[in-house]
Amino acid sequence: MITENALVVYKNKPALVKEVTDGKFSISLQDGAQIKVRDKDIELIHPGPVKTFSAVELFRPETSVIREAWELLSDEGSPLSLKDFSVFIFNEYTPSSAYAAYTVLQDGLFFYGAVNEIIPHSREIIEAEEAKRGEKQREADERTDFLNRVKTCLKKPGENLFLPADTRFIQDIEALAYGKTAKSRTMKELDLGETPEEAHSLLLKTGFWTAAVNPHPSRFGLSLNKVDICPEPAPEEERCDLCHLAAFAIDSPWSNDPDDAVSVQGNVIFVHVADPASSVILDSLAEKEARNRGVTLYLPETTVRMLADDALPMFALGLNEKSLALTFKMTLDGEGRITETEIFPSIVKVRRMTYEEADKEMDEADTPDANALRALNEKALCYFKRRIEQGAADIELPDVHITVKDGVPEILPVVHHRSSVMVRECMIIAGEGAGNWAARNSVVFPYLSQEADILPDTPPGGFAGSWQTRRCMKPRILSVKPSRHQGLGLDIYTQVTSPLRRYTDLLAHIQIRSFLRGSALLDTDEVLTRLGYSEAAASAAVHAERASVNHWIMVYLADKINSVWEAVTLEKKGNRWVVIIPLLALEIQVPLQNDVTPNDTVSLILKSVNIPRGEAVFVQVTSK
Repeated sequence: MITENALVVYKNKPALVKEVTDGKFSISLQDGAQIKVRDKDIELIHPGPVKTFSAVELFRPETSVIREAWELLSDEGSPLSLKDFSVFIFNEYTPSSAYAAYTVLQDGLFFYGAVNEIIPHSREIIEAEEAKRGEKQREADERTDFLNRVKTCLKKPGENLFLPADTRFIQDIEALAYGKTAKSRTMKELDLGETPEEAHSLLLKTGFWTAAVNPHPSRFGLSLNKVDICPEPAPEEERCDLCHLAAFAIDSPWSNDPDDAVSVQGNVIFVHVADPASSVILDSLAEKEARNRGVTLYLPETTVRMLADDALPMFALGLNEKSLALTFKMTLDGEGRITETEIFPSIVKVRRMTYEEADKEMDEADTPDANALRALNEKALCYFKRRIEQGAADIELPDVHITVKDGVPEILPVVHHRSSVMVRECMIIAGEGAGNWAARNSVVFPYLSQEADILPDTPPGGFAGSWQTRRCMKPRILSVKPSRHQGLGLDIYTQVTSPLRRYTDLLAHIQIRSFLRGSALLDTDEVLTRLGYSEAAASAAVHAERASVNHWIMVYLADKINSVWEAVTLEKKGNRWVVIIPLLALEIQVPLQNDVTPNDTVSLILKSVNIPRGEAVFVQVTSK
């Protein structure tokens, strides 16, 4: 029976009974708190009287004493009460000895049971538990040693104080840095912030990671594993032979997945596009994989394709003497308007070229190919002029191409070429033509639109004008209902020229081919469902690509402290200016001391780089 001033345990902690009323107990805890509990919530340790905790000496018996008691009791075979257990070990039953006996029971190494029935463990159980506890203690000691070495390393960056076995202690830090978890026990024990950036910083400072580790794709939930599900080769079918046309696949020198080529014949523009939809079947493993990835992921250090790498030789244009294509044939009038669009499977003979080669051939050669290129350029410029007259935005800002080899980034400016504008316009012509074709034939299609922008009345021109125009652009809208794309100056638009790289293009091709074969088309709900999956993945890929580009720019700048860079002013924000460094295509905000206006050139000196945060600090170079 529990009475006032008894010593009890509540949730394995000692407590004193202060008052007993109607079967309920008012107890006092060690921290001074007083609560009311029921008899089932507490266990009697000693009847007392114990009025204050100062009367109870809380101690832990020596292991040797407990072991000796176990040796003697293990032969007895009879359970003991807590009172008898206390007397057996300590030769007394006091509040202090009773609570010490209770802690022996709770420890569970040598004894188990309850306060009224304490039983010795077998020798086998004790030995197994001791081995387990020994291993746990060794792990704790090694972890403590690891944490101490981390703290030393953070004070003296660059010192290699770590052992191969330490990798097990950084797994939760890496998981946090990769964005796979929001918590890290190790970061918490080091009293550091549990954020991906802080984890990344620690891994760099301790040398577990080098700057070459790019965590951003993982943070956006993207896989870097290559696709291993390859579609079947294109089946035999009737195709229009267009090998007599000069067809050009013009791209950057680093491009290795050509999926479009262009031709011209009089007032007709042909855009030949890779034809994976000829064999990719809806809901096949290859189609589902492409849908789940959304797009090909282009990173400076690697490329992870939407379709398997093995699909390239089968479908990319210009890799073989003749290529299978889906051709978009648009007839234009003298003002660049599309008057007719046809779509059909074809065979083409494609010549691959870089933009630089195409420009040079247009300027210098007197050959049928050069004449065809010049004719294409003329049609493209006419079409571009019409788009501008219809309100299209013309944005030209610096761009760079970054490649990474052995963890070292190289940054090259993307040079503006006439032929790149020509190719861009041909792709847009195909997008407008395909959109009109789909609407005319009532084919459910993934259309792109963009609402009207509120642009400055008098934009400053140059980089500043392009930057302000881009900033005013509203997000694109992907829908199955055609609507105006104000940024392109078109009343209808879709994308169909990259089915090897964009799932929306592949889906459009699948719908086109179903229509041409007379097969059942996907309905609105089915198309929207597929677009929902693919666009979520595509959006993540876009964000990961941008973050990765910024990461590698920071890596590139990390060893260039105090270097000087030319920047162009874009817009003033408060007491800072938004500027762009053309050689890096990097937009930053800096305080500028001198009076400047948009499109002025200023010199900046790099003062610091923080790779984990993706930040570089520049200050203006001032004349003395």
